[in-house]
Amino acid sequence: METIPPPPNDLDRRAFLSMVGKGLGLATLTSGTIAALWSDVQAAARRVDHLPPELTATDEDFWMTIQNAFVGNRTITNLNNGGVSPSPRMVTEALCRYTWEQEDVPPYTMWQILEPQSETIRKGLADLFGCSPEEIAITRNASESLEALLFGIDLKPGDEILTTTQDYPRMLTTLRQRQRREQVVLRQVQYPVPPRSLDEITDAFARAITPRTRVMLVSHIVFLTGQISPVRAICDLGRSKGLEVIVDGAHAFAHLDFKQADLNCDYFGASLHKWLFAPKGTGILYIKKEKIGSVWSLMGSEESQKDDIRKFEEIGTHSAAIRLAIGEALLFHQGIGPARKEARLRHLRNYWADQLRDLPNVRLLVKREPEHSAGITTVDIGGVDPGALSSHLFSRHKILTTPIVHEEFRGIRITPNVYTTPWELDRFCEVVTDVARHGLPK
Repeated sequence: METIPPPPNDLDRRAFLSMVGKGLGLATLTSGTIAALWSDVQAAARRVDHLPPELTATDEDFWMTIQNAFVGNRTITNLNNGGVSPSPRMVTEALCRYTWEQEDVPPYTMWQILEPQSETIRKGLADLFGCSPEEIAITRNASESLEALLFGIDLKPGDEILTTTQDYPRMLTTLRQRQRREQVVLRQVQYPVPPRSLDEITDAFARAITPRTRVMLVSHIVFLTGQISPVRAICDLGRSKGLEVIVDGAHAFAHLDFKQADLNCDYFGASLHKWLFAPKGTGILYIKKEKIGSVWSLMGSEESQKDDIRKFEEIGTHSAAIRLAIGEALLFHQGIGPARKEARLRHLRNYWADQLRDLPNVRLLVKREPEHSAGITTVDIGGVDPGALSSHLFSRHKILTTPIVHEEFRGIRITPNVYTTPWELDRFCEVVTDVARHGLPK
């Protein structure tokens, strides 16, 4: 039977709350608001302890409690959670509380009282990812984490960096700048959308490797379509060839239920304000311990920090409050349960996709099988411009989606989240069904 996954460090829940209370100040938060909100999530989770994740995914009573943990604008249906997600109220309350606390003599409170407590956050993130705290840096987003790697690994003119035609634009911009400045070579591989099998993605990388290849960059979940990449196979491929493999986990961390060992990766970067629901401007960078010394920090750091993961946090003055409120996001994520959360996200995707997939001119850009996709899917309505459709959905129906226009495909990207209701997805399907059958209204 499925049970609630243990909180970070495999402590029992009461012990973890005690640790959080000491390390993060939970006991001092305004009028016990956060404790009460957390208690609601715990009680709901206990009611479904006996159910496997796939059955819990359809238990609307349980998910109503989770939906109520968010304070959102229900006049707008947000199906663009892949960009940035709202935080549950307990995270926002924590952020406000820590912000007020650090405003009380900031040079003392922020730097000497609050900032040292971020080590508790580092430990919680490391436990969630399944690595040592000495391998996790707390950053501001996935872009910062990945740029630290893409700029920080030593390369010589003519060395090749290999990625796909579907990589994130900011990462491609980073690589093109390095190409202009240092004469390294950016090479991009192409594979079918959707691929017939995951082997097609691995094989595309394998065929493109040359004697000059030094680095491969792979998206765990492709932001354009929601395609899950065979990261373990690509990391194993890279290791067998002596290559460095960087994993862009922006859409995978706290979306899919996995650990570092499942990927066998040496480098991983992700945002926390997407699927972990942490404050905006938070991310993680993982580097395997023995690799840290060979990667330059994005901003200057001392020689004495060469092998210290914290050198990647040398960014100057920053808010301690934002980092500490990650603790409540970790609590909320563990309260739902990573396996339950992934199952729910996949269920929501199937809920809307199954209503649309047999309509005329409708094509899903990822396969429905769990190894191919989870909560994110892009759908193409043949003959309908994605930008015009997205504009119609929002201007007429207040449904927020993401238009995707790529050289190889196009569509609208749909990313519901745990606070999304089936009723909201029914409204979306009703509008898209009408468009698929009759076109956009004049």
